[in-house]
Amino acid sequence: MRDLIRRLARRRDEPRPAPPAPHPTRIRPWHIRERTFNVRRRGLDPVEIRAFLHQVADELTVAQTALVAVQEENVRIKSALRAWQSAQSADRRYR
Repeated sequence: MRDLIRRLARRRDEPRPAPPAPHPTRIRPWHIRERTFNVRRRGLDPVEIRAFLHQVADELTVAQTALVAVQEENVRIKSALRAWQSAQSADRRYR
């Protein structure tokens, strides 16, 4: 019993490891589709899990595609605005 208490006391004094850094890459649909889980004796149905993960991956694909389209449109609109502002500024300078 004393040994156990000593070990526990030592553990409190030891510095704790830093938490893992967040994963630098965004989650991708294939990350979801290829994810595997350990099967337990009274675990969940693997077929249902696979179907759900595919559904989530499909929705993620749609969301990421829409995000790319919005980002491209944003770049196009910003470029058009800069061009318009430059044209307006040039017109006002020479009046």
